[in-house]
Amino acid sequence: MSTENEGNAVPPAPSVPPVPVASPAASPQGPVPDGAPTAQLPPVPPGTPGAPEHGTAQAAPAHESPVGGHQPPAGYPGPAPEGSWPPPAAPAYGDAGSGGSGTVWGASYQQPAPKPRNGRGGLVAAVLVAALVAGGLGGGLGYTLAKDNDNGSTTVSASDSSASQVRRAPGTIANVAARALPSTVTIEAESTSGEGGTGTGFVFDKQGHIVTNNHVVADAVDGGKLTATFPNGKKYDAEIVGHAQGYDVAVIKLKNAPSDLNPLTLGDSDKVAVGDETIAIGAPFGLSNTVTTGIISAKNRPVASSDGNSSSKASYMSALQTDASINPGNSGGPLLDASGSVIGINSAIQSTGSGGFGSGQSGSIGLGFAIPINQAKYVAQQLIKNGKPVYAKIGASVSLEESTNGAKITDQGASGAAPVESGGPADKAGLKPGDVITKLDDNVIDSGPTLIGEIWTHKPGDKVTITYTRGGQEHTVDLTLGSRAGDS
Repeated sequence: MSTENEGNAVPPAPSVPPVPVASPAASPQGPVPDGAPTAQLPPVPPGTPGAPEHGTAQAAPAHESPVGGHQPPAGYPGPAPEGSWPPPAAPAYGDAGSGGSGTVWGASYQQPAPKPRNGRGGLVAAVLVAALVAGGLGGGLGYTLAKDNDNGSTTVSASDSSASQVRRAPGTIANVAARALPSTVTIEAESTSGEGGTGTGFVFDKQGHIVTNNHVVADAVDGGKLTATFPNGKKYDAEIVGHAQGYDVAVIKLKNAPSDLNPLTLGDSDKVAVGDETIAIGAPFGLSNTVTTGIISAKNRPVASSDGNSSSKASYMSALQTDASINPGNSGGPLLDASGSVIGINSAIQSTGSGGFGSGQSGSIGLGFAIPINQAKYVAQQLIKNGKPVYAKIGASVSLEESTNGAKITDQGASGAAPVESGGPADKAGLKPGDVITKLDDNVIDSGPTLIGEIWTHKPGDKVTITYTRGGQEHTVDLTLGSRAGDS
């Protein structure tokens, strides 16, 4: 299932979440790793419509992706061959997305410039104009009706003082929003050339660290400008502490951070159940401090997302799926449970086409995807500590072709490298080119991208059980995951 990061199209990917063999329901993930998440990203062919954006690439041909740790060759060819994974996606995630056909996993991050332009600026302007027109009509109609129907009746209105004293009970959406909004920020990232976009983030600790998506701050990575604005209007300059393309997680730090920061409480995404209520906070289409609600509609959804940039790599996640309205600009914002604890980071949306907002941007269709907070927390801690991400890996290149049979180890690795890394975890476990991995622990693996997403829910050093087929025979082997530091 491919998606876009709120605004950019992404290639389609497997639509079925990994399921435990023992049960049709999605299997829960293990405890939050203190080390580092998982696998290596497969490369995404530049120029491919809707191709995944972030990720660490270890792929070989356009249809293959390494789970080992190799990079795609320079000048990687354009569109992936027919039948490759992910195939061209349908046009339009919400943001800068390119289009394509087929289902999309989430939606890429919107790429509007920090200063409103086209779609976003137009949308905001349209909202303001509509408000003014409606206000004028409302006033005129109200006066006319009152004049024609003045029969001496009297109405009673609540006083300003009593209205301001209304109390929202704990656990209500209004109460959760009132507590969480002061700890969310609208992020504006601008490159040295003046291009950029708007996203969201939330307070991670009292030291001024803000967690968001990598694709939200990508424009400001090389000497650009970054600001974070709180709902009270206070704006702070910020700097990037670390970013992980593969996980689509980034940490920024406020300069001259205030002393009264209130970090949001982090929940346990492993304990989330389908049907649980969700609350999303963000700045959809630049409309800051917007609150939407929904439920968890699926867990462990394999998602590959991209910002639509041909030079970027794909991000892979085993996502929380929600029907809370998520649009371009919501990226990086918190997905909360009914108690107000963060259970995920909103990252991508699924799109059906090029949108209808006048700028090719897509909007919410009730399929949003969030990075589980247990994984995001670990990644954020690694970025704060080391400045770069650490990925778990098995040390083998797998095919990215869309399939329901499993993740096939390719016959050739990236850039001429061996498909199975010599001395790596897969090699030590006896895996060979042509083997098809069908399960990781109790989770069914239906494709290469699904395997990558599952590996990345672990940290280096974790022991996992791999089930694979060779020559029509099923085998099971235990292996210890290796590690790779950085996105290169």
